[in-house]
Amino acid sequence: MIASTVARRRSRQVRIGRVPVGGGAPIVVQSMTNTDTADVDATARQARELADAGSELVRITVNGAEAAAAVPRIREQLDRAGCAVPLVGDFHFNGHKLLAEHPACAETLAKYRINPGNVGRGAKRDEQFAAMIEAACRYGKPVRIGVNWGSLDQELLARMMDENAARADPRAADAVMREALIVSALESAARAEALGLPGDRIVLSCKVSGVQDLITVYRELARRCDYPLHLGLTEAGMGSKGIVASSAAMAVLLQEGIGDTIRVSLTPEPGGPRTQEVVVAQELLQTMGLRSFAPMVTACPGCGRTTSTTFQELAARIQAFLRAQMPRWRERYPGVEEMHVAVMGCVVNGPGESKLANIGISLPGAGERPVAPVYVNGEKTVTLKGETIAEDFQRIVEDYVRTTYGRSTAAPPLDNKAVV
Repeated sequence: MIASTVARRRSRQVRIGRVPVGGGAPIVVQSMTNTDTADVDATARQARELADAGSELVRITVNGAEAAAAVPRIREQLDRAGCAVPLVGDFHFNGHKLLAEHPACAETLAKYRINPGNVGRGAKRDEQFAAMIEAACRYGKPVRIGVNWGSLDQELLARMMDENAARADPRAADAVMREALIVSALESAARAEALGLPGDRIVLSCKVSGVQDLITVYRELARRCDYPLHLGLTEAGMGSKGIVASSAAMAVLLQEGIGDTIRVSLTPEPGGPRTQEVVVAQELLQTMGLRSFAPMVTACPGCGRTTSTTFQELAARIQAFLRAQMPRWRERYPGVEEMHVAVMGCVVNGPGESKLANIGISLPGAGERPVAPVYVNGEKTVTLKGETIAEDFQRIVEDYVRTTYGRSTAAPPLDNKAVV
């Protein structure tokens, strides 16, 4: 993989449990459970699934007394399973009461998420916001001040709309709303610091559901502060729409060095895995050259030369196999996440792509000899044939991982310049 040349925006660093965010640290992938947090077993199970998939922070809803009481037990279950992923508490409306009435919850969580638009109205807003910040100070916790387009502080927005209407050259309403998001985040952060929360314990986000709005808001937010920024479209959507929208928005910002932690907020397909949002976030960062999480599989799209589905099935099988192994491989085979595998469907680009990968196979296309040459580090090592090509190639991949990365230090990446 080509090393990224993206110049990262300078920001403070916030530590969430053992995970550093900002300050030049690797961009952090996070996700959120969709279970009832009061259901300890279900929430702990899903949090562990998300962590095993590669989520480095897991957010859980804390929306009532039962959920708050469940947080320490969820943490205990994760600890017993050897899962150290930090848990972030998502608070709306009643967070001030829950943190005060459930000190074990306040102590257990690694970070609090506060939405300034949902902490109360009028005088109560300042009082209840202060109570949550005071809890963060008392327990030494960082806070994400997360402003959302759909729950923006209406009093702030009304004030800014009135001020805009009084201008000689009023701006468009959507521009005022974008500015209100930014002002809400920055004013809330300033108030948190005035209440005693150190600036290196504050993360900001301003989430919207439109791609261009997100880009515009975060460019301006990044210009006006040095807090770490959490990126993500809110309500990104389902399936390809959610994936494309999230990728389109965040890729632009990430390429400009903006963003310290990301979430892809996908609506799962009915019965679909919650972990898909983690995989998409990882693949976004990896395909941009910003981080590596799991071996990447290159596969051709297919054409009239590849009338067989064999290469498609093998590519899907190998990709699923590699991801399934990563929870174990991360510890045993350092550097394996940099591995590049090619599964190609015919002789046109097959041998070339296979040589450029760490390990690759070129399956026979229509009219070609029914054999599949395998290349390891640019050299042809064996030709597979028969009904067990898939099984044989998977064994070759396993052997390669064991012999190449099963040492105290990972093998150097393939020097593609030496390949002819």
